[in-house]
Order: sequence, then C-alpha cells, then structure tokens
Amino acid sequence: MTIHKEGYTSIALCILFILVLNAVVHYLLPNTAWFTWIIYILSFALFVIILQFFRSPAITVIMNDQHVICPADGKVVVIEETEETEFLKDKRIQVSVFMSPINVHINRNPISGIVKYYRYHPGKFLVAWHPKSSTENERTTVVIENKAGVSVLFRQIAGALARRIVCYSKEGQQAVQGEEFGFIKFGSRVDLFLPLGTEIKVGLGETVKGGITVLAHLKN
Repeated sequence: MTIHKEGYTSIALCILFILVLNAVVHYLLPNTAWFTWIIYILSFALFVIILQFFRSPAITVIMNDQHVICPADGKVVVIEETEETEFLKDKRIQVSVFMSPINVHINRNPISGIVKYYRYHPGKFLVAWHPKSSTENERTTVVIENKAGVSVLFRQIAGALARRIVCYSKEGQQAVQGEEFGFIKFGSRVDLFLPLGTEIKVGLGETVKGGITVLAHLKN
C-alpha cells in the first residue's frame, strides 16, 4: 500500500503514541496480561486506521475536455442551483461530495486549464453536511478556466474532524485534469460550482471516486 506524503508526520506521531502507551501499560500494570492484550489490539487497530486514511491508490485518469471528473472519493450530498458569491458571482449548479474518514482524502483537479483564482479562508469547523459549512467553515476556493473559457469553481471545506486543509494550487498555474491539487485530513467535503446547463451525470447519494467518476458534462 502506497502512503501519501501528507501522512508521514501523522503516522510517525501515531507510532510514537503507541510506543509510549504500551511502555506505560507495561510499567504500571506488569501483571495484567488481559489488559495488555486489549491495548495491543487497540494500538494495532489505530495504526491500521491511520495507514488506510493516508493511502494513495494508483488510478488511471481518462482525460476529456468536456468532462468534469470527481475531485474526491465520497458520496454526493448536494445537487442544486445556487448563487456563487465569492468569485463567479452568478447562478451555478452546486455539486458537493462528502468525504468520510474511511475515504481516500486526496483531492484532484476536476478539469484542465489555468488556475484563475485561489484563496484560503479561515473559519469554523461545523459538521461537513451543515448548510453553512460551505461559507463559514475553514476552506479554500480554487477556480480553473479551461481552454474554451469555461470556469469551474471548487472548494475544499473542513469539517468537525478535519483540522487541516492542504492545497497545492497557485494562481496562474497550469492545472491538469485528475492530478492532485490538495488533501484534507480526517474527513470533510468538496463543493463544485458548474455553469448552468451543465449535464449532471451523478445522483444524490451516489458513491463516487476521485479522478475516475465523471460528475458532469460541460456544454461549451
């Protein structure tokens, strides 16, 4: 299993915590074998959970200028028309993908093009499915414009557990569809704002895969 670079520090801290915990248990409770085994099992479970959270599976991205591919693994929780007020300032179709702690947390560019806008916004840590999490939680906003002049805005949004958002996008940068643009630690969601008239290819509650599932078909 390949581990993502964002997991190295967390995994090292997890190992240190497990070693200290087990050492303390052996020192304070040397004659309680049953309790020691419980700690062993819990330590192993914690290590496996941390490893699977930071896994980085190999995928094959099929690039297509008309497609908007899913930026993250998870479940589609929002498909609705809304007003995008930060940058585009027009009506858009919002598609939101909720990432649970068991999902792969790599985020991928939904389209290819030039990064026209990037902002980091500090904020709250409401649960990711809260209606106000898109505008009040800690988040990043990225806009990519493709070669046809179509812009897609997307946001990484922190949740109640996600306390660190990593975004690699920079204004003026060439973005490649399916390549990593960021990582969210310990669950959250990604919102996309697509032009009206875009053909949505997924339904509410559908399980999707980052870099693989086609979320929508752009109409230039």
